[in-house]
Amino acid sequence: MIGRIRGTLIEKSPGQALVECAGLGYEVDIPYTTFFHLPETHQEVTLHTHFAVREDAQSLYGFASRLDRDLFRLLIKVNGVGPKLAVGILSGLDAQQLIRCVEARDANALVKLPGVGKKTAERLLIEMADRIGQLEGQFVPGSPQATQPGQADPAVPTQGPDPRVEAEAALIALGYKPQEAAKAVTKVAEDGMSSEALIRLALRNMIPA
Repeated sequence: MIGRIRGTLIEKSPGQALVECAGLGYEVDIPYTTFFHLPETHQEVTLHTHFAVREDAQSLYGFASRLDRDLFRLLIKVNGVGPKLAVGILSGLDAQQLIRCVEARDANALVKLPGVGKKTAERLLIEMADRIGQLEGQFVPGSPQATQPGQADPAVPTQGPDPRVEAEAALIALGYKPQEAAKAVTKVAEDGMSSEALIRLALRNMIPA
């Protein structure tokens, strides 16, 4: 099991990071909440990871905090929730929001996420409620998602492709319809905003906290 990776961030995009460690480049699938906290490329990064092996694929999933990674591991134990859907859930809700959602039995917040139907949401709330206790000691309000020294500020514009195009593509990849993605990005877009900031605000409006 690969539980953590530390190395140089070579590339990053919504949904994936390429980390070079000891001469090897690891492609790591990440939720958007982790993408927001990645440092600039060519800087050191540490990700808490989960290595998933299937008959047809081997995938490495990375998270900004151990709490995120442990929540992912609890999510994929829920009947009907695979790694892809678990990443989608943690892209739409950060760790604190997800825990509060489970504690409040808020199925409405979950069904707003792409791929999560009413039955899946209800089953997730029931099964996760019994497992959240395993995370005791990790959930400290305001801390798991705080930006760490050396990490990028998502509000700072970065050079590259059109941020609006990147943000729309990221939302579409998450499962939203192109029209929904375009509308959400247009609603929050302001001159000079980075793709990270656009994605964060668009998701916040689409999925109320």
